[in-house]
Amino acid sequence: MLNIKKILLPVDFPDASLNEIHQAAMLARHFGAQILMLHVVTMLSQAAGMPDAGREPAGWDLLATIVQEARKQRDHTLERELEGLSIRRMLGKGDPTQSIVQTAADEKADLIMMPSHGYTFDRFLLGSVTAKVLHRTDCPVWTGPHVEESPARQFAIHNVLCAVDLGPRSRKAMLWTAQFAAEFGARVTLAHVTAGFELWGPGGWSVNQKWKEELISDASRSIEALQKDTGIKAEVFIGSGDVPKILNQAAKQTNADLLVTGCYPYGGHLRTHGYAIICAVSIPVLSV
Repeated sequence: MLNIKKILLPVDFPDASLNEIHQAAMLARHFGAQILMLHVVTMLSQAAGMPDAGREPAGWDLLATIVQEARKQRDHTLERELEGLSIRRMLGKGDPTQSIVQTAADEKADLIMMPSHGYTFDRFLLGSVTAKVLHRTDCPVWTGPHVEESPARQFAIHNVLCAVDLGPRSRKAMLWTAQFAAEFGARVTLAHVTAGFELWGPGGWSVNQKWKEELISDASRSIEALQKDTGIKAEVFIGSGDVPKILNQAAKQTNADLLVTGCYPYGGHLRTHGYAIICAVSIPVLSV
């Protein structure tokens, strides 16, 4: 059973990602968790009107400012969703990555939730802060889709997709997926992407059918063994070729609301595709 009691929610100012705040509110309410809303003050945020770092400045409230901005964007549900939740506003200073990682450690956060891109911490968070946080923390990290911000909508978890690379973190990713899905009564699909089996030769591209059958057969046996080991029964999706592209296809095909991976940005099969997966998949990604 998942025990999520503290959610660290780094936010930009003035361009807070409302979708991640909605999702954090939903999870906090479900798990009875406290939200630690952290903004790390930068020159850009100060230029936008952010007070100096330190204690919450008198007369200025980060949460109230975000709710006000939501109203400007015609999002009238955020204030209601946050009502009654335990939310602690925090201001940090210095290097955003270090501040987020250190806060997660000091507060013993169970989950970090942040957008995959933004404008205040740096021009693109995925290439800087978010990627560094993924690499430097042991805390599970939830990242929003790396797409243009769409209007905030009610978020629900009905289908969870788990990327399984058959490496050492696959078991952990599967267990997290199963527990997360059980919390919300969601359906689970395990997705594995094999190497491509198309070959270039005289006459163009051709499929090596024997190689294809062997790759799929080996993957199926390994996934079946993992299911027996973990006691997890789930549907299985096996594709081949470009990992981020195929996982995005799997997410669409299974109507997934969340992708769980055991990948970090560096090392391993899925890990080497960490950035690209977050960029390509049009749903939140939970890296465990």
